[in-house]
Amino acid sequence: GSGGGGGDHFILVHGLGHGAWCWYKLVPMLRAAGHRVTALDMAASGAHPARMDEVPSFEEYSRPLLDAVAAAPVGERLVLVGHSLGGLNIALAMERLPRKVAAAVFLDACMPCVGRHMGVTMEEGSKTVRSKLS
Repeated sequence: GSGGGGGDHFILVHGLGHGAWCWYKLVPMLRAAGHRVTALDMAASGAHPARMDEVPSFEEYSRPLLDAVAAAPVGERLVLVGHSLGGLNIALAMERLPRKVAAAVFLDACMPCVGRHMGVTMEEGSKTVRSKLS
């Protein structure tokens, strides 16, 4: 959910196998400091209604974040925070909507190489996972 106030708007993105619930200690602390906070469930995660087999791509998995960033009012200072796999979600949002994001925090997170397109990053990551599974 989100909450009012001035300050920055923090959008929190969980890691794989988690949901918005994992930020339950941080959300009230940021709000108490005067920030707006939105903790999201990525597609098929947390309370999101989709099942993983209904999510055809990483972009669709990231859709809740992409939609939230796109919907932010012009001039709102967005700070994206990604934990673990959430780092790739926030990197994708930064690549797609660079003028909307003021800052990003990669919290013990996956982080793509600077200057590398997310499509390449995701393709290489998929190959690595497939090779480790075979």
